[in-house]
Amino acid sequence: MYKPSRMYVALSLVALISHPAFSAEAREPSSLPAARSIGVIEPVATFYGAMPTGVTVSETGRIFVNFPRWGDEVPYTVAEWRDGKSVPYPNAQINRQENTHPSERFLSVQSVVADGRGRLWVLDTAAPEFSRPVSSGAKLVAIDLATDKVVKTVIFPSNVIDASTYVNDVRLDFRVGREGVAYVTDSSPSGKGGIIVVDLATGKALKRLVGHISTSADAEFVAIVEGKQMLFRNPDGTTKPFTIASDGIALSPDGTTLYYSPLTSRRLYSVSTALLRDPAVSEERLAAAVIDLGDKGASDGLEADAAGNIYASDYEHNAIHRLDSHGRWSTVVQDPRVLWPDTLSIGPDGYLYFTANQLHRQAGFNEGVDVRQKPYVIYRTPAKNGPAPTR
Repeated sequence: MYKPSRMYVALSLVALISHPAFSAEAREPSSLPAARSIGVIEPVATFYGAMPTGVTVSETGRIFVNFPRWGDEVPYTVAEWRDGKSVPYPNAQINRQENTHPSERFLSVQSVVADGRGRLWVLDTAAPEFSRPVSSGAKLVAIDLATDKVVKTVIFPSNVIDASTYVNDVRLDFRVGREGVAYVTDSSPSGKGGIIVVDLATGKALKRLVGHISTSADAEFVAIVEGKQMLFRNPDGTTKPFTIASDGIALSPDGTTLYYSPLTSRRLYSVSTALLRDPAVSEERLAAAVIDLGDKGASDGLEADAAGNIYASDYEHNAIHRLDSHGRWSTVVQDPRVLWPDTLSIGPDGYLYFTANQLHRQAGFNEGVDVRQKPYVIYRTPAKNGPAPTR
């Protein structure tokens, strides 16, 4: 068989490189077509310790963040971002993980929400590392931002908290009832979720749509993040499906419609809040009132603005999308730095704040190897509108 000489090969290579079509520009990878980033993101805060999930901005511009106890060393689970660093909020003592005082300590906080009327609400799962919730530990705590003191604690009653409950995110409406109502997603890792409705005056609560398709993990869903199927992956090579129930939640500006979605799903759902709150409405009637709004991408956070736009993170595509009042989706942000966009929060400055916490790079998804790269980041991007009102 003919075998070309080394001289022939070298001369042929020289001829190819010198051909006009093989220019220096064509050989330079950076000049080749590539996907473009969308939108502008600005880093607001960086964290080199525990991984944050939630962020919120008060009406005066104060920024609060939380760090659930998922395995990282978490000296405090709620903080204020102040003077370029995170500070335990409202103090270090309340952030101590002491199960002997479950109603008086933050055990593992999943979400913080400023209510637009001078208070910060803290949602405590009381379930470190997705354990069974500590008895009397799952709660909503209101802190007066003028005094930095706890002014209200609502402990979730036993009728809405079971062994697999994981309270995840909350939206508040003070136009209903004597002191308002809270809507809370149950993101049970069992995949069977629900929506908890809490009367803030009495503490009475209902859990609705339990196990409904709109609140539960999609059995057919397969998430692909950074080119890898999202599975719980153990060091011994065994795997377990990634199934997390209802997670993101948003309330329309008039308070009449609740938007929500399971974490392991790409669907967006909505339901009438009046029906959701009414214990006389049967589960069958409530389920029939749920609206499937279609595909929005896989989200770990939802938010609404004052104009009625709905924002949804998209952790598979490093993106955040917006649904306008005409039912049209657009992409607000798509950027390789948006590594697992988590909680979304619109501040009074008209910016959308969000955490990028690399959740998918935790050891539990990577054969026991933590591949997260610090720092974790809070970013913001222009949203043009302020937050949806709560009163």
